[in-house]
Amino acid sequence: MKRWILKNAAVYAETGRIEQGYVLIEGEKVAAIGPMSSCPTDERDERAEVIELSPQFAVVPGFIDVHIHGAAGADVMDATPEALDKMAKALPAEGATSFLATTMTAPSEQIEAALRNVARYMAEANRPGAAEVLGVHLEGPFLSPKRAGAQHPRHLADPDISLFQHWQKAADGHIRLVTLAPERNGGLELAAYLKQTGVIASIGHSDAVYDEVKAAVEAGMTHATHLFNGMRGIHHREPGVAGAVLMFDEVMCELIVDGLHVAPPMVHFAYRNKGSDGLILITDAMRAKCLGDGRYELGGQEVAVRGQEARLADGTLAGSVLKLGEAIRRVLDYTGCTLEEVIRMASWNPAKQLGLLDRKGSLRPGKDADVVVLNERYEVMMTFCRGVLAYSKLDERGKERWP
Repeated sequence: MKRWILKNAAVYAETGRIEQGYVLIEGEKVAAIGPMSSCPTDERDERAEVIELSPQFAVVPGFIDVHIHGAAGADVMDATPEALDKMAKALPAEGATSFLATTMTAPSEQIEAALRNVARYMAEANRPGAAEVLGVHLEGPFLSPKRAGAQHPRHLADPDISLFQHWQKAADGHIRLVTLAPERNGGLELAAYLKQTGVIASIGHSDAVYDEVKAAVEAGMTHATHLFNGMRGIHHREPGVAGAVLMFDEVMCELIVDGLHVAPPMVHFAYRNKGSDGLILITDAMRAKCLGDGRYELGGQEVAVRGQEARLADGTLAGSVLKLGEAIRRVLDYTGCTLEEVIRMASWNPAKQLGLLDRKGSLRPGKDADVVVLNERYEVMMTFCRGVLAYSKLDERGKERWP
């Protein structure tokens, strides 16, 4: 069994920060965490790889992206194992150790193909050493045409329990989160059904007013898709979707912190209202992430990428090219929050929302060894995915390798 010892760093364990500590990884699990005074002396053990760090480094739990469409030229809607594999291998460089494969509004048969592909990939290829696919985030087609954003308007449809049941069967039960507009016919019924079957119901791409959001929360909705984007905004005579989800403690809110989708002061506003317990950092990234400027495809529509902006021909923002590691640095800058709070937003909250705190979301013996090492600038230096080193900019002495 492969063993790793990460030494002498600030360790952000589930029980609190250890100023100068160690993490022992055995196989796919975290085996021990503690201060250096209790660190095992395994230098002579040929099975143990020892990484000498320093107190300037932070060892934190892997990040979980519950809303990502693509990366490295691949997209979930490509419906191929190669596409998911590309994404899974690219994400550890930004500290993401697991994710929900997120679909787009499209013809039913294309969505079904993507779902079957995810189910097959999870059964056959979801191995340690790359970001783990945790299931599916079904974004569309049950959305409002008034708030379609980059979702293809031609294929939008009313929420439909029977159609969802068909897709859930195709996904082998792996649809974990569904974005829908509850004000559409059948929206409340689907939200209630999702809650009954253990699937997260999320309000998104919605033009609902406050009372409609309240009814949706009462029906079982507990999540909001990319807060402020694709939803009725706040007005002093009508709180809209954005205002409502900020007020309901039951609702966990996704947030794209790239400086474009949500202005920095509004990121701070969301943090002040929901706190770190009520936010989840996401990327909503599309296939252009990790590539460069150019023209790409998203949900059957052409997207032009220039710098950090991805837009449709009419100027609509179309997902992002954001990396979770960048989102973490930005939210620290925009809000003044602590690294502990960022870990809650990027690791603990998504694991809790998905019901996976028994194995994800924090560093604790017995949990999956999804481990990220950050430098003093909060840049990702090293990532382990279920105990396998998936990305590293450091050598065995903890020194950064320069290209």
